[in-house]
Amino acid sequence: MAASITSLGFTALRYTSRVPARRRALLLSCPNRTLHATPPHRRQQDPEDSPSEKPKRNPFEFSLADLDSDERSTYNSLSPEERQKWREEAKQMHDHMTSPEVESELQGEVSQAVYETSEEVPREASTVQRIKPGFFAMGELEEQDSGEDEEFEGDDITSLGHGELEQHREMRHYARIAAWEMPLLSKLAKPFAPPSLDHPLRFRYTTYMGETHPGSKKIVLEFCTRDLRALTEPQRMKLIKLVGPRYNPETDIVKMSSEMFETPAQNKRYLGDLVDTLIEEAKDETDTFEDVPLDFRHHKFKPKVEFPEGWKLTREKKARLEEDRKMRLEQEREREVQGKLVEGVRVVEEAMQRLPVRDESRVLLETQQGRNAGRGGKQRLRR
Repeated sequence: MAASITSLGFTALRYTSRVPARRRALLLSCPNRTLHATPPHRRQQDPEDSPSEKPKRNPFEFSLADLDSDERSTYNSLSPEERQKWREEAKQMHDHMTSPEVESELQGEVSQAVYETSEEVPREASTVQRIKPGFFAMGELEEQDSGEDEEFEGDDITSLGHGELEQHREMRHYARIAAWEMPLLSKLAKPFAPPSLDHPLRFRYTTYMGETHPGSKKIVLEFCTRDLRALTEPQRMKLIKLVGPRYNPETDIVKMSSEMFETPAQNKRYLGDLVDTLIEEAKDETDTFEDVPLDFRHHKFKPKVEFPEGWKLTREKKARLEEDRKMRLEQEREREVQGKLVEGVRVVEEAMQRLPVRDESRVLLETQQGRNAGRGGKQRLRR
């Protein structure tokens, strides 16, 4: 029983130890109290800060809800006298924790914490330094996050080597596309159908495989004047005179291009509108330009060289050539059988057999003696 009372005594102490937290919340939320950012030893007493009336203390209230299951079972096992004694000890602890001395000390600790917090935040904010971006981070979207350049320690390859690696990565990238993605395009394949007469305009685009290039916005338009069925012959001639040097008299094709706008779609739309304007002007019968002659000085006519008829390979000539080849093969076979066919390898071998055989060691010795004799003659001349 004594052990139970002792454990409940610690429980009472633990129960009353929750009071400072509650009192701290009351101090922070109480409108009659004023919190200062200045510590107590630096703050002067303000008559307005000292309330005329002291705040009322909260009376001691005990509830079994503040105890856990084990403490509650131990409390229920005590006798009425032991319970009364435990409540008196808890009330004494509560009165001590809520005394003016403890409250003033708590108020000083709270004020000191508020002051330290208000002093630390500006000091930390003022000590934050801005990291200067390095040379390799210039022009990037997030220069400040990259930081300074790392010190080169001689453990990296040159820029030329990095370029070779980048080229290798690009080749592997397109190789993967060709191996895994390009075969899937066969599902989207469609048979080629030549454009009908209702679509006489032909547009040509230029792409650089995903790279940004100023030439990718250029659009080239080609059309044949005879494909414009809505124009009569005088109107077609007027159209040719309007387009000027863009007309090719040999192929009867008008070629024009545009790259004045930023996107290919805008240039294509501009060329389409330009063709519509030319057709409208050609249909205008107020002035048919009959007095204006055709001028093709901008085009250089290339002479067309015709292949001579005698040089062309006909069926009769092919048959004659085949007969000549067969006759030559038969003649070579007859010479081979009669032994009249000259073989260069056999002639060389027979000539080598007819030559006299000389000792190689003797030839080397005579050569060495000749060299030594030559050196001796030179030394005599020097003397």
